[in-house]
Amino acid sequence: MRAYNLVCVSSLALYRRYRPESFAEVIGQEHVTDPLQQALRNNRVNHAYLFSGPRGCGKTTSARILARCLNCEQGPTPTPCGECQSCQDLARNGPGSIDVIEIDAASHGGVDDARDLREKAFFGPASSRYKIYIIDEAHMVSPQGFNALLKVVEEPPEHLKFIFATTEPEKVIGTIRSRTHHYPFRLVPPGTLRDYLGEVCGKEDIPVEEGVLPLVVRAGAGSVRDSMSVMDQLLASAGASGVTYAMATSLLGYTDGSLLDSVVEAFATGDGAAAFEVVDRVIEGGNDPRRFVADLLERLRDLVILAAVPDAADKGLIDAPADVIERMQAQAGTFGPAELGRAADLVNEGLTEMRGATSPRLQLELICARVLLPAAYGDERSLMARLDRIERGVNFSTGAAGGAPGVPAVPVGYVPGPEVHGGAVQGQGSTCAAWGPGCA
Repeated sequence: MRAYNLVCVSSLALYRRYRPESFAEVIGQEHVTDPLQQALRNNRVNHAYLFSGPRGCGKTTSARILARCLNCEQGPTPTPCGECQSCQDLARNGPGSIDVIEIDAASHGGVDDARDLREKAFFGPASSRYKIYIIDEAHMVSPQGFNALLKVVEEPPEHLKFIFATTEPEKVIGTIRSRTHHYPFRLVPPGTLRDYLGEVCGKEDIPVEEGVLPLVVRAGAGSVRDSMSVMDQLLASAGASGVTYAMATSLLGYTDGSLLDSVVEAFATGDGAAAFEVVDRVIEGGNDPRRFVADLLERLRDLVILAAVPDAADKGLIDAPADVIERMQAQAGTFGPAELGRAADLVNEGLTEMRGATSPRLQLELICARVLLPAAYGDERSLMARLDRIERGVNFSTGAAGGAPGVPAVPVGYVPGPEVHGGAVQGQGSTCAAWGPGCA
């Protein structure tokens, strides 16, 4: 039996194995957990709460913790003892408590379900201090269902508490919202989430290569549960050397950093051949063109920030390994600020146009062509990009910096001014013959 229990525990998803059991373990939601703990200390707990926010940010977990705090033998307390029967029942791997009822409103949101809840709510708790209803996905309750619950939510018995959790609080009718204490949850900051994932990987005793955690944080998009699910998948696929960067980029579908470096360098030098070779490698490698464009936009965003804030990595504005930061700093120095802004705008517009496009490869090639040819456009940002290139002395007509040996660089779109009219043009005997009538 003991071996069987160990197998069951080890097969649990990562986010379930490390689900917080107290408010102190909840990360990134101090604006919610601190007031709740103070309310418990002051013994001023409301009869109904509304927890709202994006998915996977800790709403239902916090509702369970609040129920644990309320029904602890030493409670109401902000720090459950973890030893009484109620705390053990509501622990991470506990069997649950008959007095804490979780309802999924997605499948129990009708008026009949609300009437059934209302009838059972008036019966006292079996063994705990309070009977607590946790209604998940509360926005799925129908208006008729909310109206059936209104009276019991407005004037509940002393033993009854309600906790509504939802991702769409605006869909909870106003008469219910007005009778609850509303706590909005937020997405977890990348730095906090990265540190937390690092602690989890340390507890799992599986080495993770530098650069993997930023990819996981990006894939999770601020959701702890989503990030933990992605991390669980990577840890399950880890070999003898642990989770490598190459495996993470391949499994998560992100673009390899070398491809991004190549296309950015091609943009910086105006090398169209190199840019379109990268496009071919992206397609032949089976990568999704849309994901490549999204990753390229992310890279350009980092370069824009590095160009404006050289110590952006130290300030936490950019989340990347040290060697990648060093490469990006060198890349940012090869662009002018107007060039970077224009490239990012064009890539962003191209990413929008790729949605539903019949030929993503063609769209990707057009994006590269637009970035490489500012002289083909007469708008202000293209003009500023051309001025950046003139200041750097890069000849883009030949696709490489400096042009041919012994020939001065003449940027695309350059128009000779009056100051050259008095000089001779190489290979011509006369200035007037070269420039036509009107030169003095």
